[in-house]
Amino acid sequence: MEASPVNKMLDAMSRQGFRITDQRRTLAHIFLEDGGYLSPKDVYEKLSKFYPSVSLDTVYRNLRTLSDIGILEQFYFMDGGLKFKACSLNHHHHHLICMNCEKTVSFDYCPMDHLGGIPDDFKVINHRFEVYGLCESCQELSEQEKTSPQRENE
Repeated sequence: MEASPVNKMLDAMSRQGFRITDQRRTLAHIFLEDGGYLSPKDVYEKLSKFYPSVSLDTVYRNLRTLSDIGILEQFYFMDGGLKFKACSLNHHHHHLICMNCEKTVSFDYCPMDHLGGIPDDFKVINHRFEVYGLCESCQELSEQEKTSPQRENE
């Protein structure tokens, strides 16, 4: 029997040496039940319903930590700021991000494999590569809006 997504997240935390607290268990449930992108403020609002004394700083710290160990993916949306989502892939990948609907598509190509010019005395620890554009659905919607007749003012 396969472990539940929440248990997979908690197991990953445990393997990295993190204590599984009730707050972290609730955090895993929040991300897996929502399934979408959550800003730190969104997470704070959801978590504070269960833990009224939790601070926004604690939320940020946990989100960054869970992102660093690969449990959450961190995205920077051009208009929406920093958001997090449960990581669905367990290998190195990058993203195409729709600027309209925030849909993301993962892809495995890594530009770091072909990047030159990094000084020898600089050790790369981590990197992100995100490409912004419009998904097919939003492109079609945009085309429909361009071709639809304009309503006259009444």
